[in-house]
Amino acid sequence: MFVLAHLTDPHIGPLPPAGPVALAGKRLLGFLSWHRRRKHLHRPEILARLLDDLGRQPHDHVALTGDLTNIALPAEFRAASAWLETLGSASEVSVIPGNHDAYVALPEAVSLAGWRAYMRGDDSDPGVAPEGPRDGFPWLRRRGPLDLIGLSSALPTAPTRATGTLGRAQLERLDGLLSRLADNGRCRCILIHHPPAEGVTSSRKRLTDAPAFRALLARHGADLVLHGHVHHFVQAAIDGPAGPIPVIGAASASGIDRDGYAASYHLYRFVEQGDRWRIEMTVRRLDGRTGNFTTARESVL
Repeated sequence: MFVLAHLTDPHIGPLPPAGPVALAGKRLLGFLSWHRRRKHLHRPEILARLLDDLGRQPHDHVALTGDLTNIALPAEFRAASAWLETLGSASEVSVIPGNHDAYVALPEAVSLAGWRAYMRGDDSDPGVAPEGPRDGFPWLRRRGPLDLIGLSSALPTAPTRATGTLGRAQLERLDGLLSRLADNGRCRCILIHHPPAEGVTSSRKRLTDAPAFRALLARHGADLVLHGHVHHFVQAAIDGPAGPIPVIGAASASGIDRDGYAASYHLYRFVEQGDRWRIEMTVRRLDGRTGNFTTARESVL
């Protein structure tokens, strides 16, 4: 049995100080939103409790599906890099970016460079410096029986928009990768920030090329898709060649307990059963009354 932990959208706070030049454009709206509302919804002490609880649960690897930052300040990326080191080494933790990690266009050196070891496939060349948040994707990491496939839907968008896009080039690379992985007997788990199933989020927050992504999965298949972005639990499905493919979203890892948005993380246990995989899911969720994380849901996907 192999156990994968999934967490997402930690939105690590507090925001560092920033001057008027850094806050020009879209960042100003995000800065105001953080101080008026979001800093009360995403709490660092809750994130710390989640990591403490995760440390007591047996697991073999961690998948983190984006939105480590809030308005993509360089200082936020540095803080997130330090936080990632407390979560685990780059061989123990796999990361993809979210839309907040591409809130504005930034040079690689002051943004994602500090996380690249966590976002690099087993066969990737560490000497090649990506130029944008979707370069270097998809990556492939083999952990236990899993083929972990990381995608990036992160790109800068206009104010009030939080859409994601994989793009034609990344979809073409994914097409080739899934074709090569077909029938290899391993469990294929795809990580993506934006939800790819229909009807999960509003048009301003959607994955713009979700139909093309779903068409690839209908042709090649996969065993599990994990995402973030919506800050609450999601269980959906995408049609695959051998039946429905589970698509699961987790709540924010730092969210307060309110209206179903309480912080949570998921544990997936993969058990080989002949030519199929039994996937058991446990949701560990914040109990706002006690401040502890407890098992809120258990199911077989």
